[in-house]
Amino acid sequence: MLLASLYPKERLDSIRSSPIGDRRFRDSVPVGSSNDTFDALEFGPRCPGKQFIIIPGVNLEESEDCLTVNIFRPKIQPGQGKLPVGLYIHGGAFNRGTAAMHNTTSMVAWSEKPFIGVSFNYRIGALGFLPSNITAEEGLLNLGLKDQILLMKWVQENIEAFGGDSQQVTLFGLSAGAHSIGHHLMNYKEPGLFHQVIIESGAPTSRAVYPYNESLHATQFAEFLAKAGCCDVPSDKIFSCLRDVPEKNITAAQTTIFDQYNPSVRWAFQPVIDGDIISQRPIDEWSSGLRNRVPIMTGFSTNEGSGYVPANMSTPTEFDDFWRVLVPRFSEGDIETLDQLYPDPSINPDSPYVDTRNLSAIQVGPQFKRGEAAYAHYAYVCPVRQTVNLASSTQTEPVYLYHWALNQTVKSGANHGDHIHYQTMDQDVLEYSESQKEVAWMLHAYWTSFITLGDPNALKGRAADRPQWVRYDTSDPKVMVFGEGNDERAGGNGTGISVQMEADNWSRTECNFWWNKVVLSEL
Repeated sequence: MLLASLYPKERLDSIRSSPIGDRRFRDSVPVGSSNDTFDALEFGPRCPGKQFIIIPGVNLEESEDCLTVNIFRPKIQPGQGKLPVGLYIHGGAFNRGTAAMHNTTSMVAWSEKPFIGVSFNYRIGALGFLPSNITAEEGLLNLGLKDQILLMKWVQENIEAFGGDSQQVTLFGLSAGAHSIGHHLMNYKEPGLFHQVIIESGAPTSRAVYPYNESLHATQFAEFLAKAGCCDVPSDKIFSCLRDVPEKNITAAQTTIFDQYNPSVRWAFQPVIDGDIISQRPIDEWSSGLRNRVPIMTGFSTNEGSGYVPANMSTPTEFDDFWRVLVPRFSEGDIETLDQLYPDPSINPDSPYVDTRNLSAIQVGPQFKRGEAAYAHYAYVCPVRQTVNLASSTQTEPVYLYHWALNQTVKSGANHGDHIHYQTMDQDVLEYSESQKEVAWMLHAYWTSFITLGDPNALKGRAADRPQWVRYDTSDPKVMVFGEGNDERAGGNGTGISVQMEADNWSRTECNFWWNKVVLSEL
């Protein structure tokens, strides 16, 4: 396995193009050519942002000089030809995370058919996503997405030197990485940079995608400037000030503002409608029909919201107020509809959100189950279903839907991102039990089969008799469900069913509500 991280421990000034000093808050540019030899056996620094769990044993320094790419390649066999490429975009709410979170080397090593895995860093937090009128005037919106596009172009120009096929590139990623892929899918002005996508717990219509001049962004921008020490300068000098302050000031300021809004999930420093990469409201981009039409695999977890809503949510008023703050354009009629769609367990004993668990033991309030379900639908489940319904009805390229249902903890259930460790065949999963190993074998085989051959069913993998994953069809919708009924890791005895193709008999009532209200988060 080859790890080629394009971060030399010593760079010559002649090829430096790092986003530091005067290059902070500017478009990323390719490094210049060089004949020097670089030590590329380790991950480069992670971009400044919130601390995040990465691969155990990997300790990374934090630095603005973080725009690096990692290449994981199996040993090239004589005459095997160019290899498919899986290009991973990491998640982390656009405020945390790094390429090293994803165990790409293990995923590549376990694949029945060889492929090249590529991962990379992009700027996060304020350094990558600082929306405001002034940022727009300077042409500096969505710098993190621009970093991603530059990397995709780098792959097109350079991956063949590593044995890769530039015409067989699959984008895949989780959460913010998946949202990013959704935006690239809709960005028809940049065709040919990828050829299929795996969008994991995310979508172009997920959560809030506001214009750069939305009032919330203006407030967060002003608060960030105050924390960074650049609020008392003329508007035309603001970015000069921000380029002069120490890196630690920027990092501290962006962390403070993110933390301030995190409890209400109104995250600061997010992609915005910029008239360019995100040219208009994502739902309008779907309606325009102008997008990159490629094969799509996408899906969600059962309990997507369990890591985000306040764990101590205890009263129906707290539930209602959570939504009033998160989506301020909701009318009181919308709040009443929410109360009907997600019945209050404190007054309705038949509500599916009556929580029979030991709440004090898992430290959650009696409205938590209700809140996490509603948020899961709003932010992830319904946007994913919107993608499969809109895409499958308007393109000939196949669309595949999955549902991750393996219950990993008592509190969080099948949580956001849990499936990643199965995708990458992490050792702790393989050693846990035979049923966990089987789920990993199944999921990994579908993913790598799609990446290498464009069909999740083409490779046998290490799991015999895998069910046929049929493409999504709105007239006869089906979903591939992983780990249904398995609660071993949450302390139960159920091993459930590793994977099965099911009729997609979900109720459209909740998602129809969220689909009709998506414009309230995209004004």
